[in-house]
Amino acid sequence: MGSLWEKTAALPRFERLNGDLKTDVLIIGGGMAGILCAWFLQQAGVDYALVEAETLCSGITKNTTAKITAQHGLIYRRLIREFGPDAAAQYLRANEEALRQYRALARRIDCDLEETDSYVYSLDDRRKLEQELRALEALGVPAEFTETLPLPFAVAGAVKFPGQAQFHPLKLVAALAGGLRIYEHTKVRELAGTTARTGRGCITAQKVIVATHFPFLNKHGSYFLKMYQHRSYEIALQNAPAFCGIYVDESKKGMSFRRYGDLLLVGGGGHRTGKKGGGWQELRDFAARYYPNAVERYHFAAQDCMTLDGAPYIGPYSARAENLYVATGFQKWGMTTSMVAAKILSELVQGRPSPYPGVFSPSRSILRPQLALNALEAVVNLLTPTVRRCPHLGCALKWNPAEHSWDCPCHGSRFTRDGRLIDNPATGNLKR
Repeated sequence: MGSLWEKTAALPRFERLNGDLKTDVLIIGGGMAGILCAWFLQQAGVDYALVEAETLCSGITKNTTAKITAQHGLIYRRLIREFGPDAAAQYLRANEEALRQYRALARRIDCDLEETDSYVYSLDDRRKLEQELRALEALGVPAEFTETLPLPFAVAGAVKFPGQAQFHPLKLVAALAGGLRIYEHTKVRELAGTTARTGRGCITAQKVIVATHFPFLNKHGSYFLKMYQHRSYEIALQNAPAFCGIYVDESKKGMSFRRYGDLLLVGGGGHRTGKKGGGWQELRDFAARYYPNAVERYHFAAQDCMTLDGAPYIGPYSARAENLYVATGFQKWGMTTSMVAAKILSELVQGRPSPYPGVFSPSRSILRPQLALNALEAVVNLLTPTVRRCPHLGCALKWNPAEHSWDCPCHGSRFTRDGRLIDNPATGNLKR
């Protein structure tokens, strides 16, 4: 299996770090968020180094749907209710600025960025859409309601954001990464303060950014309580209607659509990691029903960190961890949020205040209903008798027959059939 993006772009390769290193800022993680952090710091003349355990974008970035938009589902009514209108406006401005930053990069880098409209639709609940539109009106967003979409099924309507974008993420990374200070195959095995121990030496830094998708330090921040992971699946179809626009269902179990060239990308089949879901078969059944002449060219799957309240965690890792920063919980909108995170963290490590204080703070309240659900899932799986246990915190692993992997329902770590680590927060392979 290989994603559309990795099959149509060539990334530069970098040496492993052998020995010790000193730097002002250490970035751990070579996905889009880490790459953009490094790029911003290099532009500012800051001494930094980025280390990646495998190769650049070998984790989640290569499997994104690559939409760039400030429309993240029906989120603004929720943000106003949870945080207030000022924080919701911050969230909006941060993501609109991210879109502008991508546009600026695309003016000098060919990354197939294409301006397009974004739609969040509902199959059966027009009331939700109307509530979101009222929230957007209060924030001054020129959103629109539409009842007509080029999708092959009926909808109750959709909220339209004009002037959003889609792109080829690895073409952008390939252009940015060539001039950056990067070390691949350099896994951080232990982090003590701001000193990182790798398999071949120590990296001493003044400040550290953890951009590893799911944070791997358990003793700070309680991210194992504040997040769970969710898998979603994608197929790329040829000979299907490649209509304009990007579309997503307001339901977590719904489907998404976008075009790339002559391909139609159809996403869905999602489920909490370690649970059962429709997977690729759900998408293939959909394609067979509505696009019988289509041919599948690519299929891939992504995994997303989901927070307690719908907003990412970007900022100081915790109140007790000095000079340590984090970017996580991107809620299925990783490309836009990677840019938001890079902008915030590159300012913080230079001693400047966050341009968007409050709504993204990792130290905000965790008293949300999802906390109880996460805790219950952990207790149930910790008490489940099975031989295969996740080395992260000991939860029972479940076999994923669609992807032939052992998955953790508690926090989302994944392992190959023979126990090799695929996805964090676990930091090592299964014991034989």
